[in-house]
Amino acid sequence: MSWAEHAKEALRRGETVRVRPRGHSMQPKVHDGDLVTLAPCSAKDLAVGAIVLVRVADHDFLHQITAIDGERYQIGNSRGGINGWVDRAAIYGCAIRIERA
Repeated sequence: MSWAEHAKEALRRGETVRVRPRGHSMQPKVHDGDLVTLAPCSAKDLAVGAIVLVRVADHDFLHQITAIDGERYQIGNSRGGINGWVDRAAIYGCAIRIERA
């Protein structure tokens, strides 16, 4: 089971969870290997710039909300890449703390 699946299960139970995502697509906000604390989030937490654990097109990402259109959220990385649009049900949790590796 992937790190994202473990995190999603904990978030569904209402728990906070800590993950160490790999990759560089979210720099400078999240660096490779940073320790990120995720918590369940409500609609008020979902703002442009919020870093979220989300499922887009059958892939899990720790990316950010780049735009909002009503109840749809555009997801992308910090380098201008766009993953696509999702509804609230595809967002599992929000980053509440990022600790540099």
